[in-house]
Order: sequence, then C-alpha cells, then structure tokens
Amino acid sequence: MNKNIIPIFYACDDNFAKYTVVSLYSLKKNADKGFKYRIHILHSEISDEMRNRLAEMADDNFEISFDDVTEYLLSISDKLPLRDYYSKTTYYRLFIAEMFPEYDKVIYIDSDTIVQADISEMYNVDIGDAYVGACHDRVFLQENVYGTYAEKVVGVSRYNFFNAGVIMINCDRFRIRFVLDKFIEYLHMYNFVVTQDEDYLNLICKDHVYWLDQRWNSQLFRTLPYPIEQANIIHYIMTNKPWHYDNCPHADIFWSYARETKVYEAILEDLHSYTDEERERDRISGDNLLQTAINETNREDNFVNRMNLSKRAKDRVEVLRKIEQYEREGKFDVDVEQDPPGRTLMPDEIDYIHKSRYDRLKTKVAFMIARRFVDNLIEENKLIIKEIRGIEHFKSLNSGAIITCNHFNAYDSFAIQLAYEAAEQPNRTFYRVIREGNYTAFPGFYGFLMRHCNTLPLSSHHRTLKKFMDATDKLLQDGNFVLIYPEQSMWWNYRKPKPLKNGAFMFAARNNVPVLPCFITMKDSHIMGEDGFFVQEYTIHISKPIYPEPGLPKNAKIQKMMDENFAVWKAIYEHEYQIPLTYTTEKK
Repeated sequence: MNKNIIPIFYACDDNFAKYTVVSLYSLKKNADKGFKYRIHILHSEISDEMRNRLAEMADDNFEISFDDVTEYLLSISDKLPLRDYYSKTTYYRLFIAEMFPEYDKVIYIDSDTIVQADISEMYNVDIGDAYVGACHDRVFLQENVYGTYAEKVVGVSRYNFFNAGVIMINCDRFRIRFVLDKFIEYLHMYNFVVTQDEDYLNLICKDHVYWLDQRWNSQLFRTLPYPIEQANIIHYIMTNKPWHYDNCPHADIFWSYARETKVYEAILEDLHSYTDEERERDRISGDNLLQTAINETNREDNFVNRMNLSKRAKDRVEVLRKIEQYEREGKFDVDVEQDPPGRTLMPDEIDYIHKSRYDRLKTKVAFMIARRFVDNLIEENKLIIKEIRGIEHFKSLNSGAIITCNHFNAYDSFAIQLAYEAAEQPNRTFYRVIREGNYTAFPGFYGFLMRHCNTLPLSSHHRTLKKFMDATDKLLQDGNFVLIYPEQSMWWNYRKPKPLKNGAFMFAARNNVPVLPCFITMKDSHIMGEDGFFVQEYTIHISKPIYPEPGLPKNAKIQKMMDENFAVWKAIYEHEYQIPLTYTTEKK
C-alpha cells in the first residue's frame, strides 16, 4: 500500500447518511492535503440521493467508495446465530479486516462525530502489535453502574474499557489473531445486550489496546477534562444528538459544519420535527439501558460467571476468589495457595556459601536441567517474555545489589533470571531467597531445583536464620545479586503491587548496596492455557537503582528505600495498565 494513502471507514444506513456527510465534511476540512484519503462507506442500502451528497465531496485527495456488506454477510451467514441486530451498521467494523485484505491498518469512525483536527496525525500513531488503538469509554469510567457491568459481566476493567466509536483497527493483527472468528464464537456463547459489539470487541481485545490520546474520542458525557477546542474529535454519544436537542452540549460546533453542507436543511428539519414523545422515548431508553446493565450484572449466569463455571479450572477460580477476599480484608502478606507442609530447616542441614564439591556439582546439574525446563516453557508458550525494558539499569550495577520483584507466579523468578543473563554480569552470581517450606517440603523435580539453583532458604530456626543473614550479607559484599520478594506472598496473576515488607531494604541498608526495583506487567496472550485462562505475556520493567541515602539513621534509610521502591512500582502499574492503583480493602 502507498504510505500516503489513509483508509477511513464509516458505517451507516440511509437514515444516518446525512450525519455521515457532516462528519466527513469536518474531517476533510481539517485534513492534511499532503495525504490521500480513501473513504469507505459501509452500508446495506443507501439511496441515490444520499450517495450523491457523499460522493460530491470526492476530489483528488478524497476517494469515496460505497461498500455494500450484504453479500459478505450472506457468505458467512452459516456461522452466525440468527439475530436481527446483524443488520445494525455498528457491527460492520468487525468485518473490515476480512473484507479488505489490502489494508494493514484503518481508521473506523462513527457518523455522530465532528473531526476538528488533522486525522492523519491519528493515523500515523504507531500502535505496534496492539489489536486496536482506542480511547477510554468515559461513560464506563464515570457511571458506576456501567463500570461494574464491564467488570462483572464482560470481564474487563472499567479503566481499560474503550469506546469503539473511533478506533484504529490493526487489520493485520485482526487477521493473524482471528478476531472475527473469536467474535463469532462469543456470539454463540453469550448475548451481550448493553453495548453489544463494543462489549465483544473489549472482551476480544483485552490487554491488546494501544491507548490513544483521549482527545481523539471526546465523548460528550458530563464535563470534558479539557477545553472543547482541544477535542480532536467530538463524539455525540448515546441519545445526545444536536439534531434532536437544542441544548445538546457543543451543538454549535456541529451546526457550524452542517451549515456548509447540502444536507443542512434536512438535518434542521430533523431537529424541528423531533417531538416531545420521541424525547421521552430517549429518556426511557436511557433508563432502560441502565437497568439492563444492572440486571446483567446480577445474573447468576452472566458471561463472567458462566466462564468461571465452565471452561476454567475450579482451583484457579477459587484462587481468584480468595485473592478478592484477602484484598478486601487487607491480608496482603498471606499466600492464597497452600504449599506442601514443610518442616523446620536445621542449621546443620545447610551451608549457604561454603558448599562441598558434591553440592557444587548438583548446582551445576540443577542449572542445566532448569535451563532445559525454561527453554521448554518458552517453546510451548507457557512462559512468554515479551520484552525486557531498562536492561541498562541492570548492566550499570558495579556492586552487589538487592533485586526486588512482584510475586505472582512460581515461574516469575525465571523471568528475572533471564533479565540477569541479558545484563551480562558474568562475574556476579544471581541468588534468590525462598521460603523454608519450599526448600524442605517440595518433592521430586521442583524440590531439586529449589534446593540447588542458588537458593537462599529462610528458616524459622533462629540459628539457621542467623546463618542465612550472615550468608546474604557476605554475598552482597562480594558483589552478587540477591532476589527478594518484598511483598512476601504470592498471588496468582495479581497485577497490582502489594504493600512491601522491609526485609529486602534492611539488607540493602546494612550492606550499603542498592535496590534494583523490577516490576513485571502482564497481558493476556492469544493462547488459552489448560486451566481455561489465557497465558500471560510478561514485560519486565527494570528501574534505576535506589541507593541508601548517606547520613540517615538505619531505619530511616530502610523506610526511604522501601517508599521509593513502591512509588516506582505504582508508577509502572498506572502507566502500563492505564488504571489508578486502588484496593478494595474495607477500612474499619
């Protein structure tokens, strides 16, 4: 494709085509003439009159085509459950990638919009391998009923729910990841009735959204957080239409563009002829939609509940339920999964540093086995490391260091091991602190790895604990790295940073070595695991080392480093997930 060609799609029927004219006119008026725009009007039937009104805007920069979706819908009709809403134009956006294989990326835009900025700037945003580029849905953020619906019915956080009225579609990823097939599969499984296709899109694209500047979809729901002049695209959502209501917010902007088109008189007639009965119908429709969201949330067999009861492993569902419970109760340092019952590690059972030749041989063998194990996990897509960011911070370390990481999976230490190897610090060894029970109780293969892969087991025996602390001090002073999970507990696939314990920072302060904060973020991959949950893609974020501040008392040093570490994790969490860090803990 010519890189100067920008494909843009609208979908409308004959009744809505006149509003498409106004939106397209505003887009054209503000578009950079250095590009060529291929405008596709998806429809099932548009009158000759409306075709002419739209086609009149074509010129050397704007090519306008009318694409009837009827034949395509018939070609896949055997796959579709019989529902009347397939005639709704809002669903057409889901077919673009398959209908137009020549495009890698397109813009889809609803007709109830005014484009105030140069649309080429939006198109030229690199959204990487995200399925869509989109903006947050302000209704789901600001209306609790809809936010709760998103989370309890669709299974998507209200903070990560996008409005599908203005989106950049990564057609290449839609095809590779079989988005249309997934849509059809979900159609047969569940009938979403609140925002319908938007619900399906959010479910399918969960964790694969590039968040565009919100100004590219300025939905008029309550007050915008910026002046209307800064809105790149104004979106008159829900029943809030300037051609139905004189008092519609920012209707003057719509009319300023409409007045310059040949459909102005027809739209003005729509406004004048809109009756009080129709406005009352709008009000009732809004109330009914809100009640529908409440009803769906309260359904025992809603989508999320149905998924939990069918495909998903009961033990994983129970773990998630327990995590929710513990977060509400503020039990952040308590494990939700029970390890095998262990016994006390006695001091004469372990020498943390001065290992025998036989022990060193077992360590070598353990690492060879662990390497094959990790390679196999990666090959089978059970461990997916998408990216390591900030590796330069690891490479810059010229002393021993405490490495901190959030703890959410039995394999997360392998991810940090891979980051250590990528940092190419061959003269410094990587150790990890583990629980006592993990060392004394795990049988077989995992137990062998736990005991011989440079692990430092804690102990409830005071003399063994003294040996542990002395050994950890010595390793740090000799320039080695020690991984400690300061959250203490492991919560499966829990994405939030949990409150930190001070042990890791105590070791850093007393040995005058830095803390290297690592935080792993997760996204659903396209691979369904055997437990009925998507395998997670990990991005490892390595931040700048945090050094003990000279001159501070020891406890103050520890607290300052701990606070800085948590602040770093919180910033990464909020930036990557586009969610403010909050907890459900019930304060008494």
